[in-house]
Amino acid sequence: MENGPKSSDRIAKRILWGLVIGLVAGIVVRLLGGLNPSILSGAEWLSANFLDPFGQVFLRLLFFVVIPLVFASLALGVVQLGRLEKLGPLAGRTFLIFFFNMTIAVMLGLAMMNVLKPGGKLDITKKEEILKQPGFEARAQDLQTTAAAQPSFNLIQLVDMMMPRNLLRAVVDFQVLPLILFAILLGAAGTQLDPDNRQRMQTGLEILTQLMTRIVHFALLLAPFAVPALIFSVVVTFGFAFLKSLALFVAGVLVIVAIHLFGTMSLLLKLLTRRSPVQFFRAIRTILVTAFSTSSSSATLPTSIQVSREELGVSASTAGFVLPMGATMNMSGTALYEGCVVLFIAQVYGVDLSLGQQTLLLLFSVMSAVAVAGIPGGSLPLIVGLLVNFGIPAEGIALILGTDRILDMARTVLNVAADVVTACIVDEQLNPGATLKTADELL
Repeated sequence: MENGPKSSDRIAKRILWGLVIGLVAGIVVRLLGGLNPSILSGAEWLSANFLDPFGQVFLRLLFFVVIPLVFASLALGVVQLGRLEKLGPLAGRTFLIFFFNMTIAVMLGLAMMNVLKPGGKLDITKKEEILKQPGFEARAQDLQTTAAAQPSFNLIQLVDMMMPRNLLRAVVDFQVLPLILFAILLGAAGTQLDPDNRQRMQTGLEILTQLMTRIVHFALLLAPFAVPALIFSVVVTFGFAFLKSLALFVAGVLVIVAIHLFGTMSLLLKLLTRRSPVQFFRAIRTILVTAFSTSSSSATLPTSIQVSREELGVSASTAGFVLPMGATMNMSGTALYEGCVVLFIAQVYGVDLSLGQQTLLLLFSVMSAVAVAGIPGGSLPLIVGLLVNFGIPAEGIALILGTDRILDMARTVLNVAADVVTACIVDEQLNPGATLKTADELL
């Protein structure tokens, strides 16, 4: 199977065309249903008995890979660090800026979602209709019970969520967060192995990650057919009100991505380096275009390294460490997107997340984003895990699948730009003389 950028681009175009077809078909049926109710009822029957089950096949393929993909990709990212005690100031500064970038990104995203409340634009009747759809009835009562039973944020709750007494039971219950912590600990322990055993461990994790990624590709092959089926069902069932909510969600995410990209990143450059933000973004135009067109941090990595060294003057050692690590672990745009999606779907389903729960969502979005594979659509399985942990039906991810591609392109641009900004900051702090000279040239 061809899995390169051209293949991903073809699949993306098919998904977009499928979205348009499903959307237009749903609108036409909805309009005709206003003239002849039997047409609408027939379309609803078709959706419930054929289109929704077909869409579930696509969703369940994503569900299959959540546990092994999170475990393997996150543990692999930590093992690839080498011996932790030898990383020194370079790793410390790098990871601190990574964490800060992702935290600010999620904070901005959650703030936007709380102000706009795009998922809350549906009236109560529409929300009740969603919960009554086939496959959701059995979960509706459990959802309300879970939401009501959620305790306020405290340290004991955090310990219980991250470190349950029985890890295997937590995994069986689809609790991803304890698995994330276990993967980090396992990866950290792996860095302490002798070189031969560490390489064997790394090879095994790489193989498992590649296998799970293949399954994600299988799911994406179904997406051009599953997306129109799901979108058609949503439009037929819920009408135009949901489309307005979805459009507001997409616009809000794009605006926040732009604010973090050109606002937060420019501020960091001004405060922590001597570089001009205008000259910086002019120099990395090639990187941004590559990231936008490929939707892949991994595919953009060679361009990022070349431009950082030749155009920005970042030292080879800093670029060689920070940028590959950033392509794996520094996912500002992805963390922002994950938090927004979870809150959007929670609003659609009428699940009210308190300030404490949103604080947990911020933390978990940052942690889970580290485990996202640097490929198009790589965040979808992780979002499923977050939905489950907050008592929100995982099937709700179907509501945003049609728009995921364009938002994937935007958040990849933010992911990659944040990596380059981090490389510039770290390089100046470690090599102030060389970096200042380059900055003066850029100014």
